[in-house]
Amino acid sequence: MPIPQRVTASEFAQLLVLARAGDQAAFSEIFDRTQPALLRYLRSLAPDAAEDIASETWLSVVRDLRSFTGDEKAFRGWVFTIGRHRMVDAHRANVRRPAVAVAEPHTASDAAIAPDTAQVVVERAETRRALALIATLPPDQAEAILLRVVAGLEVAQVARVMSRSPGAVRVLTHRGLKTLAARIVSV
Repeated sequence: MPIPQRVTASEFAQLLVLARAGDQAAFSEIFDRTQPALLRYLRSLAPDAAEDIASETWLSVVRDLRSFTGDEKAFRGWVFTIGRHRMVDAHRANVRRPAVAVAEPHTASDAAIAPDTAQVVVERAETRRALALIATLPPDQAEAILLRVVAGLEVAQVARVMSRSPGAVRVLTHRGLKTLAARIVSV
């Protein structure tokens, strides 16, 4: 999945103004820039419910978009905070009532819009390996790395999302990356 090109602060501000006014193309642009990282984060921490949690996250974003203030980095932090809260809510709901898994149907049109299959397979395999390795870390280290590296959030944003101090986030990230490096070397 290609990473969306960066936009300038003024371009993002304009997209945000348009999205708040109901411009679907502007909202789609914001969504396309944020959704892949959000899904990677959620899939690592809640693999069976990531898509549902992401949907709930975006419903909250749409509902509260008019009240958001800030730049693109702040927006990403806001979205990931909402996503984390929805993930906690989903976990609590699952503890109360376990869900039954249902397979997703596939359509013929899925193949018609797919990018180069070989490239997608390689990228997904590499991503899965990296996420699987991150998943072997203690949960707080894994979450800090996912938010810093996968989601691209700043230390202060991760601290707010995780309700930790910036120093604690730095330590968790450092320890996690050090452990990952040692595991990669030993493989």
